[in-house]
Amino acid sequence: MTLVDPVRRWRARSGEALFLRVAGPHGHRSRARIHERPGPRWFAPDAAIRVVHADASMFVGGLRSLLLQSLHPAAMAGVASHSDFREDPWGRLAGTSTFLATTVFGTADDAQAAVDAVRHIHTRVRGVTPDGIAYAADDPDLLRWVHVTEIESFLVAHTRYGGHRLSPARADEYVAQAARVGRALGAVDVPETVAGLTAAIEGYRPVLRATPAAVDAARFLLHEPPVPWTLRAGYTALAAAAVESLPVWATDELGLRHRGRAVRAVQRAAGHGATRTIRWLLAGQPEG
Repeated sequence: MTLVDPVRRWRARSGEALFLRVAGPHGHRSRARIHERPGPRWFAPDAAIRVVHADASMFVGGLRSLLLQSLHPAAMAGVASHSDFREDPWGRLAGTSTFLATTVFGTADDAQAAVDAVRHIHTRVRGVTPDGIAYAADDPDLLRWVHVTEIESFLVAHTRYGGHRLSPARADEYVAQAARVGRALGAVDVPETVAGLTAAIEGYRPVLRATPAAVDAARFLLHEPPVPWTLRAGYTALAAAAVESLPVWATDELGLRHRGRAVRAVQRAAGHGATRTIRWLLAGQPEG
């Protein structure tokens, strides 16, 4: 036995544990269906959206998008009142990751079924914010907010930490392809270019603010992560990278402390280290 053997076994065990955390207990079965079931797909094998959504930088982008989305009072009220993200954060993550994988890599039939299931759930999410503003999860403008923050966050994270950077043209391609999923979910006026994505987020600025629920959610995500101690260092690096990548106005709203240039450089280095480690661990996983 050589030194390579225990390293290989550790990599396989750690990669398996991480995969099942993110994909859920039925992750292998879902992955096999998504990638092996024959049939037409919404996106071609070389599509930009496949490059972005297959990369470890999605871990940073996912955290960033949750922080950014929380600044919309109606969106945050819906999450706080109708989501079990505190009681079952890993289950929620598994559901989201399976949806993203199915719509991007699965068959067209499975992608549409996943969208239909989410739209059905949205019809039951109704309520009133603490300020007395009625909200509904299937409100096309609210769906647009969730969409643009997700896609912008995934793109920002990929630009910083992705294994294969996108050219400006490919970045626009990514936004246009992601728009197909956003429209399928019921969003309206969905941007199809990076410039349009930036303008869309700026257009929401007048209604954005950090409600107590948003601050509480940020505290939970950043300081009370539901991860075992063995994963805490990696999670902390991903979270720091997500915060560092937020616009200043968003960190101001959430009351997150500004960091100097040197600290931000350390945060970026940690983000690179964490995403490269995740990429290495998951690349060691068997197919299917």
